[in-house]
Order: sequence, then C-alpha cells, then structure tokens
Amino acid sequence: MATLIKNKRIVPDSWQQLKPAAEGGLPDVPVTGDWIVPLAIWNEQRAQLSQRSGRNGVLLENTEDPRLLELDFDKLALIAVNFPKFTDGRGYSIARLLRRLGWKGELRAVGDVLRDQLFYMTRCGFDAFALRADQDAQVALTAFSDFTAPYQPAIDDGVRLGMVRAESKAVVSALSPW
Repeated sequence: MATLIKNKRIVPDSWQQLKPAAEGGLPDVPVTGDWIVPLAIWNEQRAQLSQRSGRNGVLLENTEDPRLLELDFDKLALIAVNFPKFTDGRGYSIARLLRRLGWKGELRAVGDVLRDQLFYMTRCGFDAFALRADQDAQVALTAFSDFTAPYQPAIDDGVRLGMVRAESKAVVSALSPW
C-alpha cells in the first residue's frame, strides 16, 4: 500500500488508480477494492460501477469540468484532481468549486504534488495528498504550519491576518477615549 497524507497525517492508501487501456479501450474495473477511475470511464460505466462492492472514486484532469460530477456525489467516496505540472493552478480552482458545489468526501491532489503546495491546497479544500515520488511525506507534514494567519479568505475558514488586525483595532478603539 502506498502512503498518503490525509487530514494532516501520514496514512496507508488503499485506493488504486485505473489507467485507460493502452489500445484505447475502456478497461474493466474490478468488482472489489477501492478504485479511482478517469472521468471518461465513470461516465461510460456509471451504472456498473455503482453496483460494485468496492468504493468508487473519480480522477478529474485539470481540463475537466467538476460540475459533471455534482449529481454523482452520493455514489462516490473520493474525487482526485490531477496536477500534471506543479506550476498549473487549475486544480486549485477545481477543488474550490467542488467544495462550493457541496462535495463533503475526500478530495485528493495527485500528480506533480510538492510539499510547498500543501498549505495552499488545504485552503482550497483538499484534505488528502498523494505526493510526487521524490517528496518525503514526513518533511511535507511541516508545510501545514508554514503560516499562522493567511491574508485571503478560503474554503478552510482559517482566521485571516486582516481580520486579526481589524479585531485588534476594534478592541483598541473600544478602550480609546478618542
């Protein structure tokens, strides 16, 4: 079993990712086990996959519309978003949109995922991370404490630096005779 960072802890990963067949056809998904399938396979085999005894997950490429899964949220245990290059930020927007649409399950970042991205990915709604092979998961855990108060609002409901300053001024002005 591969390791994974989930909810800011290193955990074993029971999920397997189904790859499209080399000859271009759609491979069969095993009846048991936890499988992540590409969106195209999910769309083609939704009825059969829903009858499996294992859990289902879908892999979204950064070019695919996450709204296509909104009606299937109750059939899925996991949505993975692929980052083909660490410099491509479309996966952040996909994560934020999925959370706004009401996705409550595991949201996993996969692909070219580096330690330096984890704090920001968490703020957009990711709660699980399959790191790139050359990344040390133990070292990557320190990314979650890189910043104590971010500036911008996000999905994670963290306290923002501007809000801390505004609340401080309110307390000071309440005490000030001026």
